Amino acid sequence: MLHNVVLVVHILVAAMIIGLVLLQRGKGAEAGTGFGAGASGTVFGARGSANFLSRATGVLATVFFITSLALAYLSTQRTAPKSLLDVPAQTAPAPQAAPGAEPAAPPAQPGAAGQPGSTDLPQLPNDSQSPPSGETQPASPGSGNAPR
Repeated sequence: MLHNVVLVVHILVAAMIIGLVLLQRGKGAEAGTGFGAGASGTVFGARGSANFLSRATGVLATVFFITSLALAYLSTQRTAPKSLLDVPAQTAPAPQAAPGAEPAAPPAQPGAAGQPGSTDLPQLPNDSQSPPSGETQPASPGSGNAPR
């Protein structure tokens, strides 16, 4: 909350500094004031506007500097929001069978024929299934049948 308030003040002060700098005359414009040009068109007199605008710019620059330091301090005190990816997932406990009850059958694979959600895509064989007849198991890397 405080961070947002300081940030709004910081942005407003920055906009006011920009406005004050644009209102001020450049140093090259003072050459014409020596001959009396432009002195009657100012509200504060020939030298009053330069003093007021430069002092106001200095005050706003100081406020801008203070709000910059305050924002830097407040940003270090702020805690970052936690990501859902960083929080460990909470899983439901596995249902436990009553003592003496028969174990439940494992759920059918969703791709099995006649099952809802079955597709025409071929299914990968399970490691626990035996290979179809006529096929042999591949040789394990540790066996002596593998070429070297």
